[in-house]
Amino acid sequence: MTIPVLYEDNHLLIVEKPINIPVQEDSTGDKDVLTMLKEDIKVRYQKPGNVYLALVHRLDRPVGGVMVFAKTSKAASRLSDALRRGAFDKHYLVVVRGSPSKDQALLEDYLWKDKRENKVHKVSPKQKQAKKAVLAYEVIGKTNGFSLLSVKLHTGRPHQIRVQLASIGCPIYGDQKYGQDVNRPGQQIALWSHTLSVEHPTTKDMTSANSLPPGVHPWNLWNDYSQ
Repeated sequence: MTIPVLYEDNHLLIVEKPINIPVQEDSTGDKDVLTMLKEDIKVRYQKPGNVYLALVHRLDRPVGGVMVFAKTSKAASRLSDALRRGAFDKHYLVVVRGSPSKDQALLEDYLWKDKRENKVHKVSPKQKQAKKAVLAYEVIGKTNGFSLLSVKLHTGRPHQIRVQLASIGCPIYGDQKYGQDVNRPGQQIALWSHTLSVEHPTTKDMTSANSLPPGVHPWNLWNDYSQ
């Protein structure tokens, strides 16, 4: 599988992550994005020995779209710091079932991850190990009982978009974990990493990339937002 490269220099590699592939090695033993990219760099640049490539942030396995990797340890350190400071500007496209009560809103919740079942729950802020999760959404289209949302993440909690949107009665199309009552097995989750902007670790210029989801249902209900 060829992973599309959206931007590359000596410090950064920004790609379009394919759907249904883990970003790094996991218990399944399936081929992962990080390993594939290292192998690609090794071949393209005829590099001897091990290739350095660092994972800076993550996308859930079924989710596709823009991801950035660091090609040097200095870049990895500075990008990780930018992520901690909230200096990553990340927007997602999401198709949900139904429509939120407000066309635009900021959602602030506290989430807790049950590691045993690998599921995240909205909980009281007083619960031990609960972490604050913040996102902003805007409805950019409605049709056939679905809504297309643009989502900006202010925090990067596991499964955050999926849980927070489900909590307002708008589960994501195809989400088997947080919308199992309305989604059928086999439906592909309609969550896509659309744009990413970050300060370049050496030049300090803003570096951006974007990606559109594939032109299949339900994305093709909005042709301006699918390939």
